[in-house]
Amino acid sequence: MHELSIALSILDMAEEEAERRGGRVVAVHLKLGPLSGVVARALASAYEMAREGTPLDQAQLVIEEVPIVAYCATCDVEHSPDAFDLRCPGCGAPTPTIRGGRELEVVALEIAS
Repeated sequence: MHELSIALSILDMAEEEAERRGGRVVAVHLKLGPLSGVVARALASAYEMAREGTPLDQAQLVIEEVPIVAYCATCDVEHSPDAFDLRCPGCGAPTPTIRGGRELEVVALEIAS
């Protein structure tokens, strides 16, 4: 379950930033795409477990799930395919250019003084 190591890394980063700013973390905001290799429910569960007994034991994890965004050069359009069919819905061509959906990034920390 690599989600636990990811949750621990998120907590470490958030704790370091809170110490640097002299506050406490209220919430961690994360963008997560379906091609990241991380299961949102597993990450949320691992985060809940990992934060217990730490200075971040009350800090919420807010996950924004973002869609896959693929680009079709033939049609010159972006589309949001499902993870199992990356062909263009307009022309049926394969869409090897993925522009979104791999995200696993902390986008914001809510820190209270």
